[in-house]
Amino acid sequence: MLLHKTLAITLLFFAGITHAVAQKPAPKQLAAKRATGPIKIDGKLDEAAWKDAPKAEGYTEFRPTPFKQEDPGKKTEVYMLYTDEGLYLGGYCHEPSRDSISTEVTGRDGFGNNDFIGFIFDTYKDHINGFEYFVTPLGQQMDAKMSPNSNGNDEDFSWNAVWTSAAVIQHDGWTFEMFLPLSAIRFSTKNTQDWGMNITRKRQRTGQQYTWNPIDPAVNGFLTQEGYWAGLENIKPPLRLQFSPYFSTYVNHYPSHDPAVKNWTSSVNGGMDVKYGISQAFTLDMTLIPDFGQVQSDNKVLNTTPFEVKYNENRAFFTEGTELFNKGNFFYSRRVGGRPMHLDDVYRQLAPNETVLDNPSETKLINATKISGRMQGGLGIGFFNGVTAAQHATIEDDKGNQRSVETNPLTNYNIIVLNQSLKHNSSVSFVNTNVLRSGNDYDANVSAALFDFNDKTNMWNIGGKLANSNLVGYLPGNKTQSGYSHELYFGKTSGRFNFNIYQGLTDAKFNTNDLGYFTMNNFLDHSLWMGYKWNKPGTWYNRINLNFRASYSRRVKPTAYQNANINMNVNGQLKNLWFTGFFVGYEPAANDFYEPRVEGKVFRGWVSGFVDAWVETNNAKKYSGYAELLYVNRSFFHGYKFQINLNHKYRFSNKFSVGHSIMMEPQKNNVGFASVDNTNPIFGRRDRNTIENTLDFKYNFNNKLGITTRIRHYWSRVDYKEFFDLNPNGSLAHNSSFSKDVNQNYNAFNVDAVFTWQFGPGSFINIVWKNSIEDFNQLIDRSYFKNLNTTLSTDQNNNFSIKILYFLDYLQLKKKK
Repeated sequence: MLLHKTLAITLLFFAGITHAVAQKPAPKQLAAKRATGPIKIDGKLDEAAWKDAPKAEGYTEFRPTPFKQEDPGKKTEVYMLYTDEGLYLGGYCHEPSRDSISTEVTGRDGFGNNDFIGFIFDTYKDHINGFEYFVTPLGQQMDAKMSPNSNGNDEDFSWNAVWTSAAVIQHDGWTFEMFLPLSAIRFSTKNTQDWGMNITRKRQRTGQQYTWNPIDPAVNGFLTQEGYWAGLENIKPPLRLQFSPYFSTYVNHYPSHDPAVKNWTSSVNGGMDVKYGISQAFTLDMTLIPDFGQVQSDNKVLNTTPFEVKYNENRAFFTEGTELFNKGNFFYSRRVGGRPMHLDDVYRQLAPNETVLDNPSETKLINATKISGRMQGGLGIGFFNGVTAAQHATIEDDKGNQRSVETNPLTNYNIIVLNQSLKHNSSVSFVNTNVLRSGNDYDANVSAALFDFNDKTNMWNIGGKLANSNLVGYLPGNKTQSGYSHELYFGKTSGRFNFNIYQGLTDAKFNTNDLGYFTMNNFLDHSLWMGYKWNKPGTWYNRINLNFRASYSRRVKPTAYQNANINMNVNGQLKNLWFTGFFVGYEPAANDFYEPRVEGKVFRGWVSGFVDAWVETNNAKKYSGYAELLYVNRSFFHGYKFQINLNHKYRFSNKFSVGHSIMMEPQKNNVGFASVDNTNPIFGRRDRNTIENTLDFKYNFNNKLGITTRIRHYWSRVDYKEFFDLNPNGSLAHNSSFSKDVNQNYNAFNVDAVFTWQFGPGSFINIVWKNSIEDFNQLIDRSYFKNLNTTLSTDQNNNFSIKILYFLDYLQLKKKK
């Protein structure tokens, strides 16, 4: 009751100091006009067609000083035209001198230390779905899709379109030209159209960012504050048919120490990606016989938690244009072509005279297809299908006889998403994921309804989701296990003071792990977040954010307290363009139902207090860095944890840079699961030390040709000091008889060296060398450098590959004929 009263008083206090959002001026509008003559994309703006083009001018700063008018000596001039083939965008970004322009050769989709100008088009005028196209003073391209996302990252830079750009650095600024073919953007079929639009310019040295239509940082959303490009007439959706065939070859070396097994292996592969415009609204993306061998190596870690490690998705097909499929967070693409579901069962099926010869850790993807788009009425539809081949392990007995064991059946993965845009940047969605397996393994189906509503002032927000999961044939007797989950939230999203109240409930049978990433169920969570912003610069800062969060979680069945958390942080940007922040929090003792790894057991955890401080220097400088220090104090055995993050980067030139990061995490008297002794969980008091070192080298010859190298060494050691039995009430009792060696010492070392040449629009040659080493043992008395030396002398896998990807556009091929 006291907590409820405190929160209510706090809400009333903050509500009393809430500043009303100022009445917004009418959105700007630029008349659309057809080009009257040819334009060559060379960045020079010397064609006659530009002379009578409508000009978008009068830019307003929104960072660091909102609503400040653009300096006349640094003004931005933008010209926009269109034809039946596409959009022509050009302009002049004025500067006091050439030295005021920031440039760095980064290649595709790398902002780096570059000034830039960008165009954001909301072609359906729904204020929640946009296309972004950016260009730098060196003519480098970045593009993205923009849409609201629950993880707070509204821009998807993995989406790529094929378009052309050029820029020229002048004595008093830089000029640019861009051509966006109509195939690079989606729009309705109306004869006359008005598009939502904004233009943004960034000056890297000063941290200033401007927009054509003013942006109020206190107002929810970027697209909600757009202007309009009005009067586009009779633009016809082109036939969109694009092919990206590839050829790749691999050579791999790993010392097998077995005369019957080759150390050297090689392969030759070929396949194709296809992109077809089924209609103006919908696009088919298909990958046939895909090859993902050149993706960046995973950052493998020593996992001492009861939950699976979630790795980043680096396969381009699964990262590009997936904003619809990420609705509700039910899609973890690493499931498709991931770990076989019966990988470990093989070792439990061995006869005494048998060994495992081969047991692949990943399933093979046969093909994958995406269909996505948005209709004129605002209905977005997404469909995904992926098929993986049956996977087998090979077992051999002492007489040389071999047998094959299926570790994963032929599997079909499906996702269907319906997302309807509504007024006031609101939406409703339906999501269904389905996993169908051949044979006797169970199937999985998850359905969810989502809603997100904003009022017409764009100040108040309410939303949530209802979800149901069904594991068909999962229970004995081929019965189905059904589960339920819901989330509800309400908050204020515009103004200097904002808040969000959240409730989430998931029963004990709900499970989305077959196509999603899912760690726990059987909980009822409540949380409150409040934030206050100072967006107007003061004497020593540019902006400041103050945040408060409190959360409380209970188990649903049987009902029991799980955990709680309360924390506060303040962060902001200083006048010298440094960022800094401070975080403090408290966690009372928790009931952990997962750490024991035995159903029905609970671990009564510790009380924690933690503080965190960080600072990031100005990234526009040649030398830039980031430093963070986290300290956690635990009530058990006077335990503590430090986490130190240090990152720094030096740019030797605008072509060559070196970056280094180190993470150190020493823990003293940590308590956690150690082993199971006759179904009884054994816990241990342990010291743990983790160090991760990463070196990054980048050299770009130009914006289409470059080399990157990433070297990572990860070391983690767990040293158990004493052991305990877990009492029924969750407390610990000393165990002096347990003598099993459960210490852990793990090293992972990776090199990813990539040479990339973009020899044509959408066409690449990639040459990649990958080196991978893993070493796991129980020798915990070695230092960091001894571990590194031992790891480098361990058997290592070396992989060298060449891949050629060629982009073919049907319309361009037709023109050449």
